[in-house]
Amino acid sequence: MITKYISKSLLLAPAMLFFASCTPDTVDGDGNGIVQGPLDASFKITKTSENHYSIKRNFNNYLMSKWNIDDDGFNTGKEEEKIFLPDAGTYVIQHQAIGVGGALGGTASETVVVPTSDPIAGNMIQGGRFDTPDEAAKWSIHKISASGAQWVIGNGTGVATIVANGSNQQGIYQAVNVVAGQKYSIDLVAESQTPLINTWFEVYVLNSVPVDGQDINGTVYRNINTWDGCGTSKFKGRVSSIGCNGSKNGGVYTATTTGTVYLEIKCGGGTVNSLKVDKVEFRRMQ
Repeated sequence: MITKYISKSLLLAPAMLFFASCTPDTVDGDGNGIVQGPLDASFKITKTSENHYSIKRNFNNYLMSKWNIDDDGFNTGKEEEKIFLPDAGTYVIQHQAIGVGGALGGTASETVVVPTSDPIAGNMIQGGRFDTPDEAAKWSIHKISASGAQWVIGNGTGVATIVANGSNQQGIYQAVNVVAGQKYSIDLVAESQTPLINTWFEVYVLNSVPVDGQDINGTVYRNINTWDGCGTSKFKGRVSSIGCNGSKNGGVYTATTTGTVYLEIKCGGGTVNSLKVDKVEFRRMQ
């Protein structure tokens, strides 16, 4: 998006006498240049190739666009965005128009139906949306601490939720088959309506089955960590966007051997009131 700015200093001197004689005593917002006029957040979705789409707003009379792709949370974006929807399903795309002074011009929604999953980048995680009992059953709980931390997987909520306190922690995990030398991208959506306190939220890929009562360590592929400055206020979005240390490895795992690995999501801390996880992804990269 290109936004044009006009320097007020260039206009001030020649307009001095005019302002002195004509400026009203009060600002009523009618044509004063600092109040946004009517906004229209409507947009168009165009399929550009299989599983690839262009989303473009219909109007440009505002300053900023925010896009919400499949309820991942609103994020600032451009006039036109290119999106990749690798999994078959129905997606709701939303757009917000933000005008002068932060004026919100409403929210427009469009639906797109993706008929087939991408043969390479389709999600290898089963039950990553936690929507049904069968999906929830694909996950196992790793009981690291004896108490003080508890994951609830699905249970009619459509998410996996953890509550923790006292620096206790617990994980959930799932087996995935990988090929040596192949790269895989990892991401997920996380949400908390309250700030986290002294909390760590980490995603690992393990070479062996997690053992209850034993902690895990190794490379962290996605994380939210209050000591690093994220998770300290309420949030919702992909951890690749809202998490910490995203540039550390870009959420990319490279398999060293062919066989079974275990994706684990671990969380613990001083105060975790209700951290929700959804749309867990483990995808083969092109």
